[in-house]
Amino acid sequence: MLTQETAGGPDEESDRAGDVPDHAQDLPTLVVDLDGTLLRSDMLYESFWTAFGRDWTVALTAVRTLGHGRAALKQRLAETARLEPATLPFDQQVLCYIEAWRAKGGRTALVTASDQSLAEVIADHLKVFDEVHGSDGNRNLKGQTKADFLTGRFGAGGYVYMGDSAADLPVWQQAAKAVTVNASARLRVAAEAVSTEVEHLTTVPQSIRPYVKALRPHQWLKNILVFLPMLAGHQFNAATLAFAVAAFIAYSLIASSVYVVNDMTDLNADRAHPRKRKRPFASGAVPLSHGMIMAAALFLLGAIVSLSVGLSFFAVVCGYFVLTTAYSLHLKRKMVIDICVLAGLYTMRIVAGAVATGIPLSVWMLAFAIFFFLSLAAVKRQAELVDSARRGTLRARGRGYNVGDLPIITMIAIAAGYVSILVLVLYLDSPDVIVLYKAPIMLWGIGPVLLYWITRTVMTAHRGHMHDDPLVYAARDRTSQICMVLSLGFAMAGTM
Repeated sequence: MLTQETAGGPDEESDRAGDVPDHAQDLPTLVVDLDGTLLRSDMLYESFWTAFGRDWTVALTAVRTLGHGRAALKQRLAETARLEPATLPFDQQVLCYIEAWRAKGGRTALVTASDQSLAEVIADHLKVFDEVHGSDGNRNLKGQTKADFLTGRFGAGGYVYMGDSAADLPVWQQAAKAVTVNASARLRVAAEAVSTEVEHLTTVPQSIRPYVKALRPHQWLKNILVFLPMLAGHQFNAATLAFAVAAFIAYSLIASSVYVVNDMTDLNADRAHPRKRKRPFASGAVPLSHGMIMAAALFLLGAIVSLSVGLSFFAVVCGYFVLTTAYSLHLKRKMVIDICVLAGLYTMRIVAGAVATGIPLSVWMLAFAIFFFLSLAAVKRQAELVDSARRGTLRARGRGYNVGDLPIITMIAIAAGYVSILVLVLYLDSPDVIVLYKAPIMLWGIGPVLLYWITRTVMTAHRGHMHDDPLVYAARDRTSQICMVLSLGFAMAGTM
């Protein structure tokens, strides 16, 4: 039994002159699986989430179709999916292996449990296969069914098979050689037990980092807003802090759940973006099947923490989850509605903090938050449109705007930001300030700082230097950090 660790193609040298080697007729056919082997993804989940991102009722259709079998489900989803093969996360080392096999004169076949129509589209794009076979709506070409098919077509021992899962064990048992791709240690042992010759390919290192990245922990910075009612109300006690921390944890878990779902529904758009294509699901670093489990587990944990805070807080979190899911699936493509929803989602974090701690919100804080976050939402769209203009595309993909809307979006960002500062100034002249602050005159220093920061932020986005999310950019930008320290300094000076 041969176990060979490699990261490339077969070891034999190709014929440099391009002639077919004398032993080519003795080579068995190289049969390659698609999902998880040639492709760092699974076409069943790809087609589902691509379709679900356009129409959430696809989930209901999928449930009904599943009653007719997995093959029928795959065929139904293939009919609704908008496959873009050029952007799919193919495993380049597996492709090199296939091309090296062909260079030796060997034949290749793509045999997959994915639907035949999707397999043909992919094969037409790659142009490295002599034949293509997939599920046909009745037969699910997987496991023992695939093994019987290959034995009938090529004969026992008449093919070499590249696969990645335990479902491939019956196939490897009948193959002349088993080639595993990124298999677990247990699967490698199982493959060696059923095949006389085994080769293991490791093309992707095992790491937890893509899973952590999929949670977008940097976005948890937004959830610091739940502490704002506590800070603004000067309620600094252990019980209030405990409830605020629990609210932060719950919001972070629920938000990460939605981020995972959002990334799975945005596969095509992310893969067409120069930076977002490196996201864990778009790049294939994290399987979509794992993403579904992650989303469900994160939501469940977030719901448990929310309930521990209280039913009212749980209701607010559920409202946030429903609204942000609606945004991810539909509302983010609607002009103007999208930035209003984004501003509302930011503001809901402050509301959640108030509900969790039992501190009533003032009209002043709500008014300031709505306009301030509307400004940041507009800056986010402004940055996307500037990026689209630089890449020569007329529209921001997956959004309801085109590059020609850039001046209006910029105007909204500036106007809303300046109105938020006006609200702040009016608040500083209200009787509430005298009650909470000993030296309210010091708070007036916050206005000019925010005026400068908002203006500079819009200019930064205009020049194409803005992160996709303004709050994340602000947390990393040195000038923004200085502005934050100055604002906190003026606020603290007002209490002395």
